[in-house]
Amino acid sequence: APAPATLVEDTERALTLRELEILEMLAEGLSNQAIAARLRLSTYTVKFHVASILGKLGAGSRTEAVTLGVRRGLISL
Repeated sequence: APAPATLVEDTERALTLRELEILEMLAEGLSNQAIAARLRLSTYTVKFHVASILGKLGAGSRTEAVTLGVRRGLISL
């Protein structure tokens, strides 16, 4: 079994359902503005979620986040 510290780290880095939804939209190539309109959120909120996704996945760009999401089985294309 993984060490408890690993479990805590994995839980902290796990994407929320909203973040997974936004990651799927990033995979569709949607802009923050388009995502905001589709989800009826502010662009600021979407920008916050995208930054959180990048941080949790350790990605340097939206494209890398999508690639990592696919590789980890979080989303499919």
